[in-house]
Amino acid sequence: MATTLTPRTLFISDLHLGTRDCQAVLLSRLLRRVRPERLYLVGDVIDLIAMHRRAALPAEQQRLVARILRLTRSGCEIIYIPGNHDAAMRRLCGLKVHRVSIERRYIHETADGRRLLVSHGDEFDTHVRMAPWLMALGDGMHQFVLSLNRWCNKTRSALGMPYWSLSAAVKGRIGAAQRYVEQFEQAALHQAAREGLDGYVGGHIHQAGFRARDGVLYCNDGDWVEHCTALIENHDGQLALIDWQGRVIEHEPVMATQASGVLAGA
Repeated sequence: MATTLTPRTLFISDLHLGTRDCQAVLLSRLLRRVRPERLYLVGDVIDLIAMHRRAALPAEQQRLVARILRLTRSGCEIIYIPGNHDAAMRRLCGLKVHRVSIERRYIHETADGRRLLVSHGDEFDTHVRMAPWLMALGDGMHQFVLSLNRWCNKTRSALGMPYWSLSAAVKGRIGAAQRYVEQFEQAALHQAAREGLDGYVGGHIHQAGFRARDGVLYCNDGDWVEHCTALIENHDGQLALIDWQGRVIEHEPVMATQASGVLAGA
C-alpha cells in the first residue's frame, strides 16, 4: 500500500485544464497520496485561451477539480495565483471563492523562516531576449511535439508502460529552449533579490528545477502537461521536486548560509 505524504506545502502549476494535453489522471493519483497543509495553484490551471476555441472539460478533469476542492474540507488552505492562460481570473484577485484565495502574487514563508515570492512567471517574458519569429516557430513546434507526446503515451499505456515525456526529451536537446529557460531563471532571481527575498517559486516555462545565485533560490514546480512534477516543502522548511508518483527527483541545493548554519550547529 502506497505511503501517504503529508508535506507542509505543495506547489503545482500549468495543469492546462480544458486541453487534451492535461495529465489529469496522473495528478489525481498524486493527490490521493499527498495531503498538504497548504496548496498553491501557481497559474495556468484552467486554459481559458484553449477553452475559448473549444470549450471542453473531460470527466477525468472534472474529477480532478472536485478532488482539489475537497482538500479544503480537511483544512488545507488553497491559494490560486492565475497565470497568462487563465488571466481572466486575475479580476478576482483578493477574493476567496469556495474557500480558495485568489491572489496575483504571494510571499510564502517556509518553516525555516525563508521568504519566497510565488508568482506564475509570465511577467518575466519581457526580460527574455528572443526574436518574435523564433518565439512563434517555437510555439508551433511545441504544439506539434505535444501531439506526438499524446500518441507516444497512449501507446506506452496500452503496453503497460509508465508515463514518459517525449516533449521534455526533445526540448532538452534544443539550444534555444535552454537559453530561454536560463534567461527566465535569471529574471526571476533578480526580482526576488531586488525585493530582499530569499527566493522565488513559479511555473510558466514547463521546466522544473532549482537554481541558486548569491544566496537567492529559484524553484520551478514544472507542469502537468509534459513533466508531471510538483514542488513540496517539508515540515523542516526544505524543498524538493517530486514526480507524479510522489518520488523525490531533486532536492533544493544547499545554500552557503544553510551550510554555515549546519557547521555552526555541529
